[in-house]
Amino acid sequence: MPAPHALILGGTAEARALAAALTATGMRVTTSLAGRVAAPRALPGELRTGGFGGAEGLACWMREHHVTALLDATHPFAHRISENAAEAARRTGTELIALRRPGWAPAPGDRWHSVHTLDEAAALLPALGRRVFLTTGRLGLHAFVPQGGADPLDDLWFLVRSVEAPDPPTPRHFQLVLDRGPFTLEGERELLREHRIDVLVTKDSGGPATAAKLTAARELGLPVVVVRRPDPPAGVRTAPDVHTVLGLLRACL
Repeated sequence: MPAPHALILGGTAEARALAAALTATGMRVTTSLAGRVAAPRALPGELRTGGFGGAEGLACWMREHHVTALLDATHPFAHRISENAAEAARRTGTELIALRRPGWAPAPGDRWHSVHTLDEAAALLPALGRRVFLTTGRLGLHAFVPQGGADPLDDLWFLVRSVEAPDPPTPRHFQLVLDRGPFTLEGERELLREHRIDVLVTKDSGGPATAAKLTAARELGLPVVVVRRPDPPAGVRTAPDVHTVLGLLRACL
């Protein structure tokens, strides 16, 4: 009898750890990456890149490759992929577990402003500062582009950090930093001071790899605009860590 086949929708550190843990058990593991990073790090098990063509394309791939468990370990903001995973699991009758690291929580002294979208974050910025550290990734920067006329975004300067260079449109006045976490507290302090940052914008990605910027902002008394993550699709079981996912899989496979 062939070994169970787990398809991991990856792109996060948790997906990498999950692939390592599952391959160690002898399970066949395929990790799928969206292909947005040109040179991804090596992963345990099999690797595929690129989209599936929506929920139906994903369901067809799962049937063709005899997938017995679908594990959504994508970024907490990859909502469309998660919706497609939920629909593909429903169509194929496959076990689906979403691995979602816990979100961040404000600590005493934090000056957080919670918003639901990047557009809301952009609208809030002119009242909070003029030199913005933008750490929301290379996608969605159009929300911070002035729309003409007396747009207050035209008065702002952005330090944009991402793993790869963004495509246009981008903020009018910005400097790009290409870097990949984890980031140290000392490094984040120095970055904020060097560029005279007076407001930080981040998505609630959770996890320790990029959390140091929040501590550095707290120490400097800077306001932080936090884009809250979307809820997972209705009815999908979620787990906060790899250990919990393994336990759920043992119970159902």
